[in-house]
Parts: sequence; C-alpha cells; structure tokens
Amino acid sequence: MTRIDRRYFILGGAAAAGSLVLSSSATAGPLNPFRLGVASGDPAPTSVVLWTRLAVRPLNADGHGGMPRKPIAVQWQVATTARFSRIVASGTVNARWADAHSVHVIARGLQPGAVYYYRFRAFGQISPVGRTRTAPAAGTFGPDLRIAVASCANYENGYYTAYRRIAEENPGLVLFLGDYIYEESGSPGRVRSHAGGETVTLADYRRRYAQYRTDPDLRAAHAAAPWLVVPDDHEVENNYAKLVRGNSRPALTTAQWRARRAAAYRAYYENMPLRSASFYRRVGWGRLATFHMLDTRQFRDDQPCGDYWKVCAAADAPNRTITGAAQEKWLLDGLARHYGTWDVLGQQVFFARYADETGAANMDAWDGYRGARDRLQRGWLQRGVRNPLVLTGDVHAALANDLKLDYRDPGSATIGTELICTSVSSNGDGTALREVPWPGVNPHIRHYSERRGYTMVTIGQDRIRADFRVLPRVSRPGAPVSTNASFVVEAGRPGLHRV
Repeated sequence: MTRIDRRYFILGGAAAAGSLVLSSSATAGPLNPFRLGVASGDPAPTSVVLWTRLAVRPLNADGHGGMPRKPIAVQWQVATTARFSRIVASGTVNARWADAHSVHVIARGLQPGAVYYYRFRAFGQISPVGRTRTAPAAGTFGPDLRIAVASCANYENGYYTAYRRIAEENPGLVLFLGDYIYEESGSPGRVRSHAGGETVTLADYRRRYAQYRTDPDLRAAHAAAPWLVVPDDHEVENNYAKLVRGNSRPALTTAQWRARRAAAYRAYYENMPLRSASFYRRVGWGRLATFHMLDTRQFRDDQPCGDYWKVCAAADAPNRTITGAAQEKWLLDGLARHYGTWDVLGQQVFFARYADETGAANMDAWDGYRGARDRLQRGWLQRGVRNPLVLTGDVHAALANDLKLDYRDPGSATIGTELICTSVSSNGDGTALREVPWPGVNPHIRHYSERRGYTMVTIGQDRIRADFRVLPRVSRPGAPVSTNASFVVEAGRPGLHRV
C-alpha cells in the first residue's frame, strides 16, 4: 500500500493543475471526474468497501462517461477526521475502461465500531468526502444502530428528496432493498426523463446508473453512511424470474435476454459498494444484529398462474422456491448460529400474507411461494431464533406486519416482524390513504401508508423502534419529512406495539 502525503493529496500533486484535460474531446478543458460522487458499503469490524466511478460526461451513450480508453490511477485516503488531519489508510488503484472506470477499494486495518472519512484523487482533482463506519468487534454490542431503509427510486416518477432527508438524519447504515434504477423509459406522468430508451445493453445500464448518480440528493445519501444493497427486478427487467422474462417487449431472442441479464448485473456491481458480485451475503454487527441480505430474484421459480394478483392453488406447492435451494440452506444455517440478538433479513418482496377478500394475492411476492415462506418461518422457530426482523422493499407503500405461524388463523402465534419501507419516488406523490386494505383478511397488518419516504429503524439490545418517515410530495423537490407512525418490538417478545 502506497502512503500518500496529505499535502500532496490536497494540493493535487507537485505538477498538477487541478484539472482533467481530454485533448481528444471537442470540448476539451477542465472537467470533474467525480460527478457520480462516492460511496461506501458492506462494513466489517476492520474494513469497509469504498467506491467511486470516474465520469466527466455521465450521459454519453456508450456508457463510459467521456473517459479515455485507458486505466486511470486513482488515489484514496481514509482518515479519522473530515479535515484528514490523521490518515489511517491510503493507496492507489487503477480504474479500468473495461469496468467503466469504477473503483472498489477494500480499506483494511481499521478499528472496530469507528467512524471514518474517505476521499479519492484523480487527474489532480479531489472527490467529495464520504463518511463511513466499521461494524463493532465480534462479541460486543456497540451503541444502538440507526438504519435508514429505502427502496424503489424511479427517476422519472419524482425527485429524490427522501435521499436528502436520509442524509440529514445521519444514519449509521442505509439498507437499500431493490429497484435502485428502473429499466423502462417514458413513464406516464413523469416529472423527469430518463436519457435514452429502455435499458438492454451494458452501455444502456451504465448510462442509466450514471444518470441516477448525477442527482445531488442521491449522492448526499451515499456520502452520509455505508450502504448494504440488494437488487430486485427493475435493475434487470420488471417481474423477471431466474431466466424467465417478465415482459415480451422489447422483443429479444433467448441469447439476447441472457446477455441483457448478465449486462444488468455487471453494471449493478460496477455501480455499488459491494465486496463481490454475490448479492446474497451475511454482514455481522457484533452481538447486536446479523444482516442476512437475500436475493429473491435470480434463483426463484417462475411466478405461478401467470404472475400478478391471482387466486392460485399452485402457489401452495411445497417444492416451490423464491431463493433457490442453496440460498435457503445458507440462510437457515446462518440463522441457527445466533450471531446477534436480532436476525435481520434484508430482502425485496412482500413477505407476510397479503390478500384481498377473494383470496387473490401477489404471485410475485412470497404469497406466490407459500411453501418456501412456511419452511423459512418454521425453520427459524426450530432453530430457536428469538428476534427475526424482515425488512422489505418493492411495495411502494409502507406497512408494518406481525408475522404469523398460520396466516389463516388470526389467533395464531406471532413469530416475527416485517417492516416494509415505501418507495423513494416510484408511483409519484402517493395519497393520504392510511386504512389497511381488506383488514378482515389481513388483521396482522398493523400500519399502511401510501406516501413516499423511508423507514428509520433503531436497533438496540432490548428492542427495536421503527419510525415511518413520509413526504407530502415528490413531484417537486424540497418537501419536508415527518413521522406518520412509530412502533417498537421488544427483544424476545415478537409483536408490534404502536408508540
């Protein structure tokens, strides 16, 4: 690891002019290579992933952001203060053309349970400063952990005020649970427009991520705290399952569809602060919590009965899986180890039962895989998991659910909690509706809201607290945030209590 002199880093080097000049460009001149910001993620007790991606013209159609076709040396620093008066880790890494000049650095040798600041330097220019933290040491609790939980951020549907408010809350961690980008283009009632049409090629996906990252509110949320991320369907194609397409347009051959899927996941990894391209993974937070981050899209069986809301007996087939057999075993094995007080499942689609009066339910959610849900719930009971907490995205509404051993019996034992964050912007402003849909069928649903926003979850040794944070609008920027419901769950006593 190369030590970088702090003064050299700040001044931009002995011969640097502090600018990036691309002489081959028709608009050659000083350009900023850090227009997509910085990010960190997947914190461990002594390390964290640092990310940036160089782009001077993010919306270029080739997906390479106007960068030269060569590797670029990028220097990085980690410090204990925002002024970088005490640098504790540093080095240089090459940003490669083949990776769209994205950078993933694992900063090692850090102290457990500590806050750090980081930045990058390339072409004599300095990136924005990001704030990150490490997990507590194994066997220790550390302080209570405040998490912002978010999902579903369609750029065309609204402004990213929720991201700005998340940054202002200064969380210890952000969980983003899918639909970071949307693949389609030309949404009805859009307030902003995607560059280009529907994403199909690697260049398309890279350009779409770059456009999303140009939003200053999104960049602020990434710079405020480390993120744990998992993708859902819109990072590839709406409602796809494993290798089965969810749509028929645009028309693609089987080979073209597989190439699209591979390109989508490659672009996702390039643009996220991940340790590897394996998205289901386990992240420990000392004795306080274990985060089991799931992938419910790449390995699932096709949705039964043609997908969408249906009355569907095939959804009860006991061998159906939404995670795949290997991931299900991995999850149950991890739950059996009791690493932390709270076992947190970060995942994408509605977990509890959610049906209408006819018995129809969403076949894209766990209701389409009822045998898998039953295996998982009974599995955590058999393994003595005392505090399961399911955190969910996808729904474009906020809900708080008691998880039941038997959803057909309202008196059945409560065996866990599900908190569903609403969307950042998808479906626009939403409505003021607060009534639980079909309450006679869904008595385990304790809260419902159609406003946009996020959920703040505070995890403590003895309880968790959930505050549902909402915005009155996303059709215009700058809306204030407020709390429209709060709940607590006591450790060892499953069940939501409104506060």
